[in-house]
Amino acid sequence: MPHEPGIAEAVKRGARLTSEMEAFFEVCPCPIAAVTGSDGKTTTTTVISEILKADGRTVHVGGNIGTPLLDRADGMKPEDIAVLELSSFQLMTMKKSPDYALVTNVAPNHLDKHKSMEEYVDAKRNIFQNLPHPKIVVLNADNGITRSFGKTAGEGVRYFSRRDTVENGAFCENGAIYASLGGRAEKIMDAGDIFIPGEHNVENYLGAFALLYGLVKNESMVGTARTFRGVEHRIELVRELRGVRYYNDSIASSPSRTRAGLRSFDRKVILIAGGKDKGVPFDTLGEDIKEHVKTLVLTGLTAEKIEKAALDAGYAGPILKKDDFREAVLAASGAASEGDVVILSPACTSFDRFKNFAERGNYFKEIVMGLE
Repeated sequence: MPHEPGIAEAVKRGARLTSEMEAFFEVCPCPIAAVTGSDGKTTTTTVISEILKADGRTVHVGGNIGTPLLDRADGMKPEDIAVLELSSFQLMTMKKSPDYALVTNVAPNHLDKHKSMEEYVDAKRNIFQNLPHPKIVVLNADNGITRSFGKTAGEGVRYFSRRDTVENGAFCENGAIYASLGGRAEKIMDAGDIFIPGEHNVENYLGAFALLYGLVKNESMVGTARTFRGVEHRIELVRELRGVRYYNDSIASSPSRTRAGLRSFDRKVILIAGGKDKGVPFDTLGEDIKEHVKTLVLTGLTAEKIEKAALDAGYAGPILKKDDFREAVLAASGAASEGDVVILSPACTSFDRFKNFAERGNYFKEIVMGLE
């Protein structure tokens, strides 16, 4: 972080603060499409890359996901395209904007690292503020913060919305997805034909379609949506055992991400949650636990906070608290019967006992695959 004492002192003494991503922007020979947001950016980045591949483009995926791209820039061609996921930390000092920019949403996140919510929002906004300005900026019209970005996003701004029609971008209406430029809307597909479940994944596709409409064939967008099975650790179906489905949503390290996961199912679920605090309140998560959770299994440092939020919201179901992660998974399994859904969707980071969300998700999958 730029304001860390050691870094700030080095800059004060004349050091230049930069990053691997900033260096890549300087040398990349092909167009760059970049995605940021509080939730959904990995899936949206991956969906964009899959659509472009289906359209015949050579794509290089990196940034906050995949492998570093700086040492691969020499092998890239001008007709290729780089598709990047960019975090708030990577954007804080960014001095160039990508050719195409997309902001999925902005909600309180990483407040244990950022000095304030304002600093976090400013970092996200930085994806389109620098020169040269992006040819296209895609914003979520259903999110108040990202919608407000449109005032300074330039002439190439497009929007996506699950609730309302938009003149330029993509939207949902009566269960169908439409894309529109200049107010002329075209039906692309039925939202129910998207392979991966959840309203938030409809939003991820709306963002991708808003960005790529007119740049790729519609068939490439539709074909990807109907066949792409999703990204690991994001509402990933691990297995079905004795009629119980187990889902790994370890990427859900914020309350808003877990809320989206809970709303992806047509029944109340058995939720495994808890981990390390990010300084984000759990109040709104409590409301969703009340509405969408059958049994709440808590573990990790935030167990007491999530329990309080659930009880304050009026949740009256069983609450099982286990210090050991494995015991938490076994308790969730023991509480499940045929037709139930068990989901690991922690609403917190993994850093109280794992090095990252992937290690946590993989351990969950290992335990689930060992169930008999």
